[in-house]
Amino acid sequence: MKRMLSGIKPTGQLHLGNYIGALRHFVESQDEFEMFAFIANLHCITVPQDPAELQKNLRDCVALYLACGLDPKKATIFLQTDVPAHAQLGYIMCCHTYLGELNRMTQFKDKQAHGETNLSGGLYTYPSLMAADILLYDADYVPVGDDQKQHVELTRDLAIRMNNRYGDLFKVPEPLIAKTGARIMSLSDPSKKMSKSDETNKGCIYLLDTEKQARKKVMSAVTDSLANVHFDPENQPGIANLMQIMSSLQNDRPFGEIEQEFAGRGYGDFKRAVADEVCAKLNEIQGRYNEILASDVIETTLKDGAAKAGVIASAKLAKVQKAIGMEIVSK
Repeated sequence: MKRMLSGIKPTGQLHLGNYIGALRHFVESQDEFEMFAFIANLHCITVPQDPAELQKNLRDCVALYLACGLDPKKATIFLQTDVPAHAQLGYIMCCHTYLGELNRMTQFKDKQAHGETNLSGGLYTYPSLMAADILLYDADYVPVGDDQKQHVELTRDLAIRMNNRYGDLFKVPEPLIAKTGARIMSLSDPSKKMSKSDETNKGCIYLLDTEKQARKKVMSAVTDSLANVHFDPENQPGIANLMQIMSSLQNDRPFGEIEQEFAGRGYGDFKRAVADEVCAKLNEIQGRYNEILASDVIETTLKDGAAKAGVIASAKLAKVQKAIGMEIVSK
């Protein structure tokens, strides 16, 4: 069975874009692939975090993974820091990553371009840690959004570089980008990705939003003056985004069917229908989430997941360190 690996960085509440672009695909894939899904808590401290808030986000993230349908009997779910090999191989990967490669990473460049100050070394080098996250497990596939594809390409380059230098160490992974809903945009500004860092709190629907909050955000979503429900991301980005949300929540329903259903109808009708789909999904997820928090399933899932992941990761780390010449006594 092919292996798939991915992680989510819990720097804030999980949102609808996370579910549509990543979590639902994890759930769909756990029967087809050997699934490893981790909470990337090392990556989230590349920017300052409030400790109490971070711990809540970590717990919520695990609970929502499970509430969205990930089955710990099928998927290996764990905290990144519960497997120390991530950090250790991360440093080794940093030592094999060229400065020019890190300088080309879009996310760091964008923060610099926007004048952000006090950017950390961890933020600069986190693509190397991400490479370690993936390569530790010989993942065949890594599901990512368009904005993360560059990091998987760097991972591939590093795997090939180290294989050429030290022998057969790593499997070279393939990025897997969903055709529908891979990138859900902000409801208030459809030129930007739906994000936890939305300062207005109007463009991002969180998985723990109330039905009232979610419905209000959908009904207030930016559209246009064309009065035509048509999938045209360039000329009608707001409507196209809402269509992607509806399509994704209706088992990837074809856009043409949605266009036919709302032909000649106003945007108000369309938004209400989208809001109904969103609220139904949130109610379903939140019901399971509350059951999970009331049980001990989070602790059991993380303990079991770390035990399984740790065996694989430790073996890979030992192989790498021996090949590089860092070991004296074989482990």
